[in-house]
Amino acid sequence: MPPKIDPALHTERKPPWIRVKLPSEPKFWSTKGLISDLRLHTVCEEAQCPNRWECWSQGTATFMIAGDRCTRACGFCAVKTAKPFALEVDEPQRVAEAVKRMDLSHIVITAVARDDVADGGAEHFANTIEAVRKVRPEIVIEILVPDFNGKDDALQTVMAARPHIFNHNLETVERLTPLVRSRAQYHRSLQVLKRAAEMAREAGQKVATKSGLMLGLGETEVELFQAMDDLRNHKVTVLTLGQYLRPSPQHLPVVDYIHPDTFENYKQIALKKGFKHVASAPLVRSSYHAADFRPELD
Repeated sequence: MPPKIDPALHTERKPPWIRVKLPSEPKFWSTKGLISDLRLHTVCEEAQCPNRWECWSQGTATFMIAGDRCTRACGFCAVKTAKPFALEVDEPQRVAEAVKRMDLSHIVITAVARDDVADGGAEHFANTIEAVRKVRPEIVIEILVPDFNGKDDALQTVMAARPHIFNHNLETVERLTPLVRSRAQYHRSLQVLKRAAEMAREAGQKVATKSGLMLGLGETEVELFQAMDDLRNHKVTVLTLGQYLRPSPQHLPVVDYIHPDTFENYKQIALKKGFKHVASAPLVRSSYHAADFRPELD
């Protein structure tokens, strides 16, 4: 049975440090228009990221490939769960066109979980990476992938496309995983991260591995620090920590809002544990200021 969160602990009133600045830059609207024109999805919109106003105003976005329908129903995620449509074979080229028009030097590519496809969408990831690299050979390519149900051959397909940064989010501590992440497994996610690092090393490639956790779901500090240790033991060098925000009343409630000073303390602890780069603040998300991390420095 999944663990339960005590209803008495639920808190929905947002503290003063949870503030989102609405868009005023013209570039926000041009970014929005370009994404619409190319019929692309972004995790910025689909997951209701609180930073989409800032990122789009700076001309950056995280592209979500393989459609906007997920085969899983995670308790924290705003992306809709439904039977997906067929993969669009021209989508990689449309993402590449967006890269060219936006003049990007760093791209983040993510996807919904596609458990309906034999390889979980791995080949579609690889095709998108290759299309982007063709139009911008010097670009830093970061991918944020599902677990591919732990299939090594699917993971190998993605790694053979040579991303610079491999991200797979642990999302929460081990105890809460059955409640928070539909069909996912804590140790399977750790193994995916470790195998990605091993595959890159075996191929003579330098790839940074990255993961992130949401805080405020009822985890304890002891559990959080254990998750940090588990990630380090599985070759992860980049960590993001952010506040969980409830997308709707149908999603898991917020148990606690973590103070910014506590996030900063967690960052220092994570750095002492050996992470090379740590982003830790209430509004941090997996791809927030992703270009601040330069993989050549890892």
